[in-house]
Amino acid sequence: MARIVIALGGNALQSNPKDISAAAQMKTVNEIVPLLADLVAAGNEILFTHGNGPQVGQIVNAYELAATVKSRNPVMPFPECGAMSQGYIGFQLQQAMRNELARRGIDKPIATVITQTIVDRDDPAFRNPTKPVGSFYTLEQAKELERTMGYVIKQDSNRGYRRVVPSPKPKKIVEEPVILGMLNAGFLVIACGGGGIPVVKKENGDLESVPAVIDKDFGASKLAEVLDADVLMILTAVDNVAVNFGKPDQKNLEKLTIREAEEYIGQGQFAPGSMLPKVQAAVGFVSLKPEKKAIIASLHNALGAVKGTAGTVITA
Repeated sequence: MARIVIALGGNALQSNPKDISAAAQMKTVNEIVPLLADLVAAGNEILFTHGNGPQVGQIVNAYELAATVKSRNPVMPFPECGAMSQGYIGFQLQQAMRNELARRGIDKPIATVITQTIVDRDDPAFRNPTKPVGSFYTLEQAKELERTMGYVIKQDSNRGYRRVVPSPKPKKIVEEPVILGMLNAGFLVIACGGGGIPVVKKENGDLESVPAVIDKDFGASKLAEVLDADVLMILTAVDNVAVNFGKPDQKNLEKLTIREAEEYIGQGQFAPGSMLPKVQAAVGFVSLKPEKKAIIASLHNALGAVKGTAGTVITA
């Protein structure tokens, strides 16, 4: 039996960009859960984590729109929106997984842990926010929000103006003892959604949330590290990591060492915000746990990837 931390992309849960309703997402979750249940049925110890980019953006948009309708409707702080997205996505995953396992005659407790992740207040990301969240604004709206709300707003690919927040690296998972205890007790756990809610530790020891986004792949890597997972599995839309991606000489990689991955990163082979953080997260985990492995694979090949017949395996 292997302990596997599985990272799902937030976009994978919303397969139809024209329908972003909760019902549509639940339909997608019900479609993908049987593929993930195969890993549980094979006897593995599983922890799921997930992205939340589209979902937290929708929650932010809803509160911003409500505030324009009635001034008494408050704009919800970004960390609280992140917490809501963890609960919303976790609820759907745990319900769908419970139903699927029950159909297979597997009785396994499942729970979602709303997770906080400690980040460094001095992380360089706080000096250069880059992660777009929420609605598009006109220039006039953007200036007003900068003045009244203190938002940092930048132009987004000539489509308009959007709020941007920092994307610091995770340092510590606050709920690690809870998550570990549940895994050891036989639970299937869903945790660290969206990389976890970013918090900083104050001088008096108190935790304080900050408006930021932790990349879910780096969050999954940290989670796999502290839980001493055997495998970090990052599921994405493609079957393998590739070099010269999208070119006639594209080469899909079945195996990748840390040294090879770092060489390809230096060559700029992996797109920022797409494959690059996945490879970096995998390398980070294997660097700290050289006896373990990371796998990057498509959702539909998850079981095959664990068996060694699909995906890209990253080792020391």
